[in-house]
Amino acid sequence: MKALALIRRRVVLAPNAFAEIAVWRVQLPVPPSEHPFKYRLAYVVGGECVLRYDNERGKGDHRHFGAEEFDYAFTTPDQLMLDFNADIARWNHEHGHS
Repeated sequence: MKALALIRRRVVLAPNAFAEIAVWRVQLPVPPSEHPFKYRLAYVVGGECVLRYDNERGKGDHRHFGAEEFDYAFTTPDQLMLDFNADIARWNHEHGHS
């Protein structure tokens, strides 16, 4: 079975900012993740990716906030979206964007 795209969308949030969201259901987890989802969520401001959530083979679930990388405890796609949106709000607040 091929990966099933659950969502693949670009959302313009400001004249110079957008979110790129892609989530797939996969047959086998992407090691070392243990869930059946592959995802890539990015927040791009002024042409620069300032926030990214993804899981990749060998790294598992993690998020990038600015230049820093942190482990991410994935639970559900819905919670992933909530966490991503909260980080977008945090980044905007910390950097004076609305």
